[in-house]
Amino acid sequence: MAAQSLREAKPRPDWTKLRWWFSGNRPRLIITSLILIPICLLWIYPFLWTVSAALKSNGEIFAGLGLIPQELQWSNFPRAWTEANIGKYFINTVIITVSSVAIVVITTSMMGYVLGRYNFPGKRIVIGIFVAAVFLPQGYTIIPVFELINNLGLSGSLLGVILGTSGGSPIIFILLFTGYFSRLPRELEEAAIIDGAGFFRVFWQVMLPLSRPIIATVAIMQTLHSWNDFLLPLVLTLARPDLRTLAVGIYAFRGEFFVDWGGMAAAATISILPIIILFLFMQRYFVEGIAGAVKQ
Repeated sequence: MAAQSLREAKPRPDWTKLRWWFSGNRPRLIITSLILIPICLLWIYPFLWTVSAALKSNGEIFAGLGLIPQELQWSNFPRAWTEANIGKYFINTVIITVSSVAIVVITTSMMGYVLGRYNFPGKRIVIGIFVAAVFLPQGYTIIPVFELINNLGLSGSLLGVILGTSGGSPIIFILLFTGYFSRLPRELEEAAIIDGAGFFRVFWQVMLPLSRPIIATVAIMQTLHSWNDFLLPLVLTLARPDLRTLAVGIYAFRGEFFVDWGGMAAAATISILPIIILFLFMQRYFVEGIAGAVKQ
């Protein structure tokens, strides 16, 4: 009897927490995280190495692929800002980026609204041409763009660079707006027309405010394109080095016999940080816009 009482008094193991741990999607989440963490580290390593190289000397950069500098070279950043004229190029890049984003958002939203809300003869052909043009490399269009800007008398001007950058990748934005506008209820448009609103008023006051997520998506993507574009600004600013953008200005660290890799990495870090900060603040709208545009 005493032994039986002792066995009954012995606490039994509680398997509730263990069952909760392995229930549902938790094992899948753990396995997915274990797979994705190394991939993420591998993905962001070039950025981390660039920031690390910005604080190293040229000799230490080529000494290995480590991320921790032996001696911090803070002088790389002032040298990149002053000697390479990165400050002037930074201002040029901001002006070109902001202007091109405004132009692209207005023009692509208008075209996307027409393609997404109205039926007209040849609509499918127009969309098919747009889709085919997405796969056209930039190198094939740079000469016509240069000739067009030159014929407009805008060669060697900041406005010419802005217009050239604005035409770099708007086709995919038109398709994004088309997919987003096509999913909005027709009742909103009909109610505005009954109240006496015309075509442009319906677009500006009703439909466009509803497309804030896709506007944010287009703004982020165009900002990335304008901020990092190299080939077109290089061609358009050959005669005016003072109009260079950051992507072109960083190339100035490459001399005929010597390359200032530390200064180049510092300039690249300066140019990357604003884009990262912008994306961190607007990533929610970016995801919502992409999901809303492609969901059918």
